Amino acid sequence: MSASEPIGHGMNPAQREATLYLDGPCLVLAGAGSGKTRVITQKIAYLLRECGYMGRNVVALTFTNKAAREMDERVKTLVDRKLSKGLIISTFHSLGVKMLREEARNAGLKPTFSILDADDAMGIIQELLATTDKARLRHVQGIISLWKNALLEPDDAAREAITPGDVEAANVYRSYAATLAAYQAVDFDDLIRIPAQLLASNEEVRTRWQNRVRYLLVDEYQDTNVCQYRLVQLLTGPRAMFTAVGDDDQAIYAWRGATIENLAKLTTDYPNIKLIKLEQNYRSVQRILAAANQVIEKNPKLFEKKLWSELGVGEPIQVSAMDGEEQEAESIAMKVSASRFERQAQWKDFAILYRSNHQSRILEQALRNLKIPYTISGGQSFFDKAEVRDILAYLRVL
Repeated sequence: MSASEPIGHGMNPAQREATLYLDGPCLVLAGAGSGKTRVITQKIAYLLRECGYMGRNVVALTFTNKAAREMDERVKTLVDRKLSKGLIISTFHSLGVKMLREEARNAGLKPTFSILDADDAMGIIQELLATTDKARLRHVQGIISLWKNALLEPDDAAREAITPGDVEAANVYRSYAATLAAYQAVDFDDLIRIPAQLLASNEEVRTRWQNRVRYLLVDEYQDTNVCQYRLVQLLTGPRAMFTAVGDDDQAIYAWRGATIENLAKLTTDYPNIKLIKLEQNYRSVQRILAAANQVIEKNPKLFEKKLWSELGVGEPIQVSAMDGEEQEAESIAMKVSASRFERQAQWKDFAILYRSNHQSRILEQALRNLKIPYTISGGQSFFDKAEVRDILAYLRVL
C-alpha cells in the first residue's frame, strides 16, 4: 500500500475495525500470522492522514529494535514525511531513554547520566557480593531485575524476601541502588522503572507527557511486565487513547517478569475497552492451524479464539521419531532432495525451521553432504564463520 491508497484497503473486516476504532481504548487479540503489524501501521497512517493527529503526538511501542525498524519502514510507505515528523516508533527502553534525557533533573539525575549494560551491572554486583560464583551472581542480578520490573524498591524487596538467597539479593539490591545513584548511572531496567515512577509522583511531568502522547499503540502486549503496564497507564492518562495488540498464546517472557494477565487486567482497568479478535491466518494452511489449535486448546486461556485460513486444507502433517539429531538432519535433507525431484520444484521452494541457532550446524552438514544449496535467514552459516573457514582451509592444505 502507498500513501495514495485508502486506509483499510485489502483488509478483512476485523483488521479494518481495529484500524478505524478510535472511540476509546482498544485491545486487539491477534493470533499468529493474522496481520497485526499491518493493523498497527495502518492505524498510525489513519491517525496522521485522516484524523488530524500530529506525528509528535503519536507513539508506537514494541519489544525489539528489529520490530521497531520494520514498523517504521512500513509507516514511511504509508505517510508523507511531513505528516510523520516527530512520530516515535521505538522499544519501551528507547522511549525510556528519551524520557530520562528530557526529564533528567526531575528524575534526580544529571543530563550526563550513564547507562550501564548487563556486564557493567554484573561487575558492580560482583564487587558487592565479593564472589566469582557465576550462578550466584546471575541469581542475584536476575531477582533484582524482577523486583525492578515489579516496581519494588529495596525496602519492599527486603520485606518480601523469604529464602536466604532472596534475603541476600535484597541486601545487595539496597547497596546496588545506592552505588548507581552515586555513579549517576542507571541500568537497563531503570530505563522503564524510573520514567514510570516519575510520571506517578510528579504531576507536572505526568501532565506534560500525557499532553504530548495523544495516542499510544503497543505491540506484543502479552510480554509487558508490571512496570511497562504502569508506564502505558500513566502515559495515556484519563483519556486512555491507546491500542494494545497481543496474544496470550504467544507469551514467552514470563521468566523476565512479563505477565499475560496484563491482557485481562486491561478489561478490568478499562471496562469500556473495545475487544477485537484477529483470527484469520495468512501464513498457514488450515490443516496446520487445526493441529496448532488442538495442541494449545488445553492451555489456560484468558480469551478464546480459533485461527482459520483461506489458503486451503494443505497436505497431511507427518511426525517422524528419530534416534538422534544426526538421523533427523539426514532424514530432512533426503526428504528435501526427494521432494524436489518428485515435484519438479526449485531449491528456493523449501524451508527448514529450527528452534535454536545451535541446531543449524548439523542441518547444514546434512545438506552439504547431498550438495543441496541453502542460505541461512537471519543469521550466519556455521561454515561461514571466520574461525571455521580458517580451520577448513588448513585441513584442505593437509
